[in-house]
Amino acid sequence: MSPFSWTSSWDRALTPVNSWISLQRSKGYLGPVTLDDLRVFIAVCEAGNLSAVARSLSCTQSAVSQHVRRLERETGIALIERRPRGVVPTAAGRTLYQAALGGIASLDAALRGLGELRDGHGGTVKITTGGVTVRHFMADAITAFRRRHPRVTLEFHSAHSARRCIDLLRGGQVDLAWITLGRPLPGVQLRAVIDLPWVLVVHASDPLAAREAILPADLAAIRYIAQPDNSASRQRLEDDCARHGMTFPAPVGVADWDTAVLLAELDIGHAVLPALPRLLDAPGSPARAIPIPFLTPITVGWATRQWHTLSPLATEFADLVTAELEGGPAPAALSGGRPYAGANGDHPYHLP
Repeated sequence: MSPFSWTSSWDRALTPVNSWISLQRSKGYLGPVTLDDLRVFIAVCEAGNLSAVARSLSCTQSAVSQHVRRLERETGIALIERRPRGVVPTAAGRTLYQAALGGIASLDAALRGLGELRDGHGGTVKITTGGVTVRHFMADAITAFRRRHPRVTLEFHSAHSARRCIDLLRGGQVDLAWITLGRPLPGVQLRAVIDLPWVLVVHASDPLAAREAILPADLAAIRYIAQPDNSASRQRLEDDCARHGMTFPAPVGVADWDTAVLLAELDIGHAVLPALPRLLDAPGSPARAIPIPFLTPITVGWATRQWHTLSPLATEFADLVTAELEGGPAPAALSGGRPYAGANGDHPYHLP
C-alpha cells in the first residue's frame, strides 16, 4: 500500500459487527437493538426516504422499516414522522441521531484500528481538507511524520468546502478535518491553531504594490479575484467588508487560493487572501502581498469528533502540524493549538 492516498468520496456500509446492545431509561433496561439498527436509522435520517436507504443497502423497504420500528419499540417513542414525500426525524429522533452518529463513528474508527493491528499494517491517519491547503499548512509536518512512521498511510480526502469536511468527519470517514473555524458545531470539537490576517496580492507593477497597508476605499476599486462561492473564507471576508460598509466590485475571476495568486502574478486582477504560509514562496514571484489591517483575521485549525478518542497516530500528526505552524517542537501529547471559542465570542463547544 502506498503511504499516501487521496480520495474524494466513500461508500457507507453496514459493519460486520452485529453485537446486541441495550438502551437504558430510568425504570430499567430496554430490550436489545443491534448496531445495524442504529446504522440504518442514521441513514434514514440523512436520506429522508426509506426506499432510497433500501436501494443503497440492497435490501427491501420493509427491512429498513423493521430496523426503525425496533428502535421505536425499545425506546418507547416515535423516532420518525412519515410524510407524503418521505420521512423526517421527530425531536426524539434527532436526539438519538446525534448520539448514534458520534458513537458509531468512534466505533468505526476503533474497528479500523483493530483491523490494521490484526493484519499487521502500520496504520492509517485520515484527514480531510481543501485541495490546496496541504501545501500551505502541512508539507513540513508530513515529511516529519513520514520519517517517524514510514509504514503508516496518510490518507487525504479532498473536500470543496468546510461543510463537506465536517460531513466526512461526522460520518466517520476521516479522523481529522483542517478547516476555517467559525461557530461551534454539534458533535464536533474544534482546536484553533493559527490566525491568518488578510493581504492583497497584486502584481509588483501595480500602484497598490507600493502601499504599506490597504484601506477600505482601495478594495472598492480593485479588479476582484473572488474565492469560490462555497468557500468559508470568502463568506467571512465579504461579511467583514459589509460590516465596514463596503462591497467588492463584480469579480473578474473566481479561483482557489493558489490559482488566485497565479492570476495576480499575471496581472489579471487583485486577490484578497489570508496570509498563508508559503503564499509567495516561488523564487522570483512578480507578486506582492500588502496587509489589510482593518479586516478581521480568520482562524484555521483542527476539528474532530472527540479528541480523547483519536488514535495515537492521528494525535501525533495533528500535533506535528500545530507545532510546525507555531514554530516549536511537537509535544508528546496533544496540547498544541487552543480550544476554540467560536466566532463572535461564542463559548467553546465540548462534548460531555
